[in-house]
Amino acid sequence: MFQKILIANRGEIAIRVMRTCREMGIATVAVYSEADRKAMHVRYADEAWCIGTAASSDSYLRMDRILEVCKKTGAQAVHPGYGFLSENAGFARLLKEHGIVLIGPSPESMEVMGSKIASKQAVEKFGVPLVPGINEAITNDEAALDIARSIGFPVLVKASAGGGGKGMRAVFAESEFLGALQTARSEARSSFGDDSVFIEKYVGGPRHIEFQIMADTHGNICHLFERECSIQRRHQKLVEEAPSAALTPELRHKMGEAAVNVARACNYTGAGTVEFLVGNDGNFYFLEMNTRLQVEHPVTECITGIDLVREQICVAAGERLSFSQESLRMNGHAIELRVCAEDPANNFLPSIGTLGDYSLPKGPGVRVDDCMEPGAEIPIYYDNMIAKLVVWGEDRTTAIERLKRAIGEYRITGIETTLSFGTFVLSHPLFKAGTFDTHFIGDHFQPLMLVPEWTDAEKDALAAAAATFFDRTVDATHTALGKPENEPSSWHRNRKSFYS
Repeated sequence: MFQKILIANRGEIAIRVMRTCREMGIATVAVYSEADRKAMHVRYADEAWCIGTAASSDSYLRMDRILEVCKKTGAQAVHPGYGFLSENAGFARLLKEHGIVLIGPSPESMEVMGSKIASKQAVEKFGVPLVPGINEAITNDEAALDIARSIGFPVLVKASAGGGGKGMRAVFAESEFLGALQTARSEARSSFGDDSVFIEKYVGGPRHIEFQIMADTHGNICHLFERECSIQRRHQKLVEEAPSAALTPELRHKMGEAAVNVARACNYTGAGTVEFLVGNDGNFYFLEMNTRLQVEHPVTECITGIDLVREQICVAAGERLSFSQESLRMNGHAIELRVCAEDPANNFLPSIGTLGDYSLPKGPGVRVDDCMEPGAEIPIYYDNMIAKLVVWGEDRTTAIERLKRAIGEYRITGIETTLSFGTFVLSHPLFKAGTFDTHFIGDHFQPLMLVPEWTDAEKDALAAAAATFFDRTVDATHTALGKPENEPSSWHRNRKSFYS
C-alpha cells in the first residue's frame, strides 16, 4: 500500500480524497495556486506546495510542476480527482515513465474513451447499444447531409473530443444542417483542438442515466448500479440521485451488463462511469464513458456503503475489489444537489465574492462535501461549485423531503447559490413523480419563478409605509416653503386611487 499520495486537485474533491487517505493511514500532499494559498485543502493536507499563479494553465494543469513535487516529497501515487488532469492520457504516461502510480485507468483506456468515435467503435464489438448514426468523423459535408437524411431529422452533430455540450448541435430541419455542422466544428476546434464531428439520431425525451463501474487488475469488473442525472443545465448536471425512478429491475440488469462490457472493451481498471441515454420508448444507448471519479459519486456511496475513493486507492495498489457483483445491494435512496456560486434567478449568472455566514445543515442522513468557511473567497479562476449537499433516506419520498429540509437549514450569505433552485426542483410535481427528462429545466423553469411574490398583506404594508413616508416628506417641504401644514397635496388627494 502507498505511504504518501499527492492530490492533484483543489477544493472539495481534494479534501474528500484526503479524508479517505487519513482513514487509511496514508500521508497526503496538496498542491495549490497562489489564489488558493489560504484554501482549506492546503491546511488539511500533511504538506502543501505552491505550483504557480492563479490561472489553472499555470498551476493545476502544469504536469511538470506536479511531477517535481512528487519527486521532492516522495509521493508514490497521484489522485487526480475530477477535472484538470484527471482524464489526460499524457499526464498518466508521464507519471508512469517516472515510476509514479496514477490512481486511475491506463493512458490507453483514457485515449479510447476520450474519443466519442473511438469509444463507439470499441463498445460496438461487445454488443453495447448505440444511438443510430455514424461512428466515424465526417469528411464530406454533402455526404454527411445524405447520412442525416437517411437517419431522419432531428439529428445531433457532436464533437468527437470533449464534452459539456461543447461542439454539439441539435438539428431539426434539413435547411439548418450545414450551418450547424460548421458551427459545431468551429466550437470543437476552439475548445478541444480537434474539429472531428459525427452524426447520430436525436433521442426524444431522453433520461440521462449513468452506471458506476469499478475494475481491478485481476479481471474483476462490477457495476455499482445507476445514477439519474437528467436535471441539467446546458449539459451540466445539477441534481443527481440513485437509484433512478425510471428503471425496472430488468432494465437495470441489462444496462449494468452493458456498462461492464464497456469497461471490458477498453481493458479498464479503477473507477469509471458509463453514461447512457434512455429514450421515452424504454430503449437505452451508450453515450460516453468518463474515465475518472464523478462529482456525483457520493450518492452511489450512500446506497451501497462502498467508499469509492478507498477502492480506487486499493485497486491502484494492485489489490482485488473488496466486493463482488453478487454481494452488492442497493439500500434506500440518495439525492445530491450541487451547490454552485450562481444566481438561478438571473439565468444562473456566476456569483463571485466573499462568504459571509456559512452554516451547514445537520441531522440524520445529511452529508456535505465542501471546502468553504466564513470569509472564504470565491475565486473567478475555477469551477464555481462550492459544495455538494447529499442526503439519504429509506425511500425516494423521504430523501426528497430530507433534502428540502437540509436546503432550508443551509445558510450562505455574501453570494448567490443554487440552493433555491434545488427547492424548486424537489417541489415540482414531475420530479416528485419521477417523470422528467433532460429537457426539464428548459421546459419547466424560468428564473422569475425564484423571485418571491408579494402577498396581499405585504403589499398593503408596503403601501401604508410609502404613504406615511411621502406624507411626512411633502408636509416638511410645504412647511419649509411657507405653505399651511394642513393643506393637502395633490399626491395626498390621489393616494387612494393610486393604490386601488
